[in-house]
Amino acid sequence: MLRLLAAAIEARTVVEIGTGAGVSGLYLLRGMRDDGVLTSVDMESEHQRLAREAFVEAGFTPNRTRLIPGSALDVLPRLTDDAYDLVFCDADKNEYVDYLEQAVRILRPGGIVAFDNALWHNRVADPAQRDPETMAVRELGRMVREHDQLMPALLPTGDGLLVALKRA
Repeated sequence: MLRLLAAAIEARTVVEIGTGAGVSGLYLLRGMRDDGVLTSVDMESEHQRLAREAFVEAGFTPNRTRLIPGSALDVLPRLTDDAYDLVFCDADKNEYVDYLEQAVRILRPGGIVAFDNALWHNRVADPAQRDPETMAVRELGRMVREHDQLMPALLPTGDGLLVALKRA
């Protein structure tokens, strides 16, 4: 799905929050334009080391990726407004609402924001589930649905992918 989203909008500039081992980054890169650059932010330097290895092993040159260590909430405010085609979030669920605010700011009109784990292990739909992560993901869904600049869709792939298009 990430490859399809990146390809559908001919993404050249993508931000990934939560590098992990590079799996999602590989799918994003495979869907992006050949001159595209993936900017990936993660607190764990070991994650970024593994991702860098995966990108090189898959044949992507180092100039196609920009790995930034640190907290997304420290890094995102330094990124340029309206400059990115796609923002993919798969990190601290308690910060998803803050990621949304920054994503809307840095996305160009027509850009897409996507959040992984939007169903959060089927807990989001169960009102009895009140743990902090479930409540944060539930709040994110409400905010995206009510946001006047976003056109959302919830895709039931994996653990749910909440996708929204930033309107012009």
